[in-house]
Amino acid sequence: MFIGAGAVKVGTLYDWVPGPGSVVTWHPSAASLAKAREAPTSPVPASYMQAQHLRGFCEFAAQGLDYSRLVMGSWDIPGRCDIRAMTYVINSHLRRHDTYRSWFDYHDMDHIVRHTLASPADIEFVPTQHGEMTPAEWQHYLLSIPDPLHWECFSFGVIQRPDHFTFCVIVDHLHTDPMLMALLYMELYVTYNALVAGAAPVALPPAGSYDEYCVRQRQYTSTLSLDSPPVRKWIEFAENNGGTLPDFPLPLGDPTIPCGGDIVTEQLMDKQQTARFESACVEAGARFSGGLFACVALAQYRLTGAETYYGLTPFDKRSTPAEFLTAGWFTGVIPFTIPVDPTSFGETARAAQASFDSNTELANVPFDRVLELAPWLRRPGPNFTMLNYMDAGLPPLSAVVASHLDGANAGAYCDARNPAHLYMSVGRLFDEVSMTVFFPNNPVARESVIRYMEAVKSMCVRVAEGSDATAPLHNGAPALVRLDPQR
Repeated sequence: MFIGAGAVKVGTLYDWVPGPGSVVTWHPSAASLAKAREAPTSPVPASYMQAQHLRGFCEFAAQGLDYSRLVMGSWDIPGRCDIRAMTYVINSHLRRHDTYRSWFDYHDMDHIVRHTLASPADIEFVPTQHGEMTPAEWQHYLLSIPDPLHWECFSFGVIQRPDHFTFCVIVDHLHTDPMLMALLYMELYVTYNALVAGAAPVALPPAGSYDEYCVRQRQYTSTLSLDSPPVRKWIEFAENNGGTLPDFPLPLGDPTIPCGGDIVTEQLMDKQQTARFESACVEAGARFSGGLFACVALAQYRLTGAETYYGLTPFDKRSTPAEFLTAGWFTGVIPFTIPVDPTSFGETARAAQASFDSNTELANVPFDRVLELAPWLRRPGPNFTMLNYMDAGLPPLSAVVASHLDGANAGAYCDARNPAHLYMSVGRLFDEVSMTVFFPNNPVARESVIRYMEAVKSMCVRVAEGSDATAPLHNGAPALVRLDPQR
């Protein structure tokens, strides 16, 4: 299923049918591949997110499952692509960010060996002309990008049309989080436009180092013990969820059966509703995020009767101007707990905001590190879930979205392989709010996800409209959800 979310389309690669055109792709030269294979080992450790990704890929492969792992983006650019200029831009991007210089030997979580190219100049991507491709041929090309155990697990391409071309980037999640789309768009837009206008290459502000981030993360986590306050908080959270992380509250089918993944997107609130919802959050003493988490908690209560909501949300750990210009996987995870007051959005929103704000430091502590310290806890199962909230109206995304992406036919896609877990994301773009869920592509999961999204949307709209509402509980009893009297 494919639905536009504001100015950025969201879907799987099977939803992306870019239309006919002459295709050019960029891959490493033979010399670069040889240097990568010979790259020496590096003392820089893999980040916890990278290690988790490598483990997930290998474990899925051992079960005969194809692991979802690619991050893809595209947008249109006017005119005819200058292949020479684009080659310069792509190589400049790859040489600018040190994450692209590494590949890994994976044996287990305790035996991951990083290999790193000696010099950024060792990276050289060269163009290949393909002529026109059918949609099936294009999809096959995307799925043929090497896996994360190979250095060359990223690629770039253009599809030339009479008056414009579509640029696309495909990168294994090992090297990126969603910020890549904004970073690459900014670099490409500034550098490519200067080159085709005949100007000198643009000197971009310095990027940070993902290698340094990996080192800092391991240095910090090595200082933790069972007595460290954030570790104790994580343990309490996990023990309240049966010794692990919380699962999605509705059935998702048999995770051992290969079924691939699919995405559904639903608008939760239009521009007017979004404005009223934000006002309701502020009047309740919360921010937009707290109000959103409260609606999710109240929706889950309506579906299951659960009086406490246990949530996880990703958190971008970039902390310096240079890091906000750096490719890599900087994501941490924040756990939060919401006692649900089924009669009051305000009380629930305040509790949500307080829990989230008090637990932000936990994003610096990967749950895998907690498992190392507390071996009686368990790794999460295949049905665990996270809820991401991303506001494209805030820096640094706002500068890119407002100036360039609107009207660029931009899209963000995943590869439709089996998801590691159910992933939910709520995005605020041009003051509209949409929810996207990536889930196992089977009838049980699809029905559950649609029910869940309908419940969340209903709750958000009720808050935005300031209306009283009754909803059937799991046991058939009605629950009144009202706004606070002072609002």
